[in-house]
Amino acid sequence: MIGIGPPLVTPFTADGLIDETALRDLVSWVESRGVDFLVPCGSNSEAELMTAEERARVIEVVAAEASVPVLAGTGSPGYEETRQATAAAADAGADAALVVTPFYYPHDDTALEAYYRDLADEAEIPIYLYSVPAFTDVKLSVSVAEALATHPNIAGMKDSSGDIETFVRERRLTADADFDLLVGSGSMLSHALDIGADGGVLALANVAPEATTAIYDAHREGDVTAARERNEALVELNRAVTTTHGIPGLKAAMRARGVPAGHVRRPHQPVSDDTREELERLVASL
Repeated sequence: MIGIGPPLVTPFTADGLIDETALRDLVSWVESRGVDFLVPCGSNSEAELMTAEERARVIEVVAAEASVPVLAGTGSPGYEETRQATAAAADAGADAALVVTPFYYPHDDTALEAYYRDLADEAEIPIYLYSVPAFTDVKLSVSVAEALATHPNIAGMKDSSGDIETFVRERRLTADADFDLLVGSGSMLSHALDIGADGGVLALANVAPEATTAIYDAHREGDVTAARERNEALVELNRAVTTTHGIPGLKAAMRARGVPAGHVRRPHQPVSDDTREELERLVASL
């Protein structure tokens, strides 16, 4: 996966059901604004609040609607559940699977490497590693990423650690492998591209897909100054829809643009009126 991919939010109805019509409309909306691939059932999709059957259905709907590649989130703490979800994603038409590090129980590097290696051996579609310590309290070590980068069915990694030094080391140690390195933080997109990132999976791309793709395109064309300046202009919005207000804030910002984001799923709660007004001001600057 190269370029910009939004970890698609999952639109829910007010009753907490998946709104498949809104999901299809969302796929069309982001695709028409230049994204390069789609990531259903990622962290910003509220995947951990869905059943296995619901996740499989979301992937199926997105894969059927999409005209760009689909990188489907399939990871869970247990190997068997992840294996089954990855197989279901392949059956649904996903092009690759994004597999979060196993969490809840602690695992050492040997266990994590074996987990991914065995999964990649069995999977019918390529596997992308996914490190997101803010949610899992597990940071995939650079040594494990390096060891797995040459596996024929491990195609890359999404690093959402926000750690520039780690990203530099990952790029340097996987440079000779056929290994897509994707950044997971919108605020550091241009910096990651400077280091050699192949693109990003960014919550920000749900609300500002054209702005995030403009950063990537400017950098690809050699205008690193424009890429950096465009990225800097989005930092406050990115912070608001990630670390500050989370998924409720992301969906509120999307609705401020008229995007079919739907409702959040419990136990998430809608943002306050003050937060909504703050997000509307930030979105108005796009």
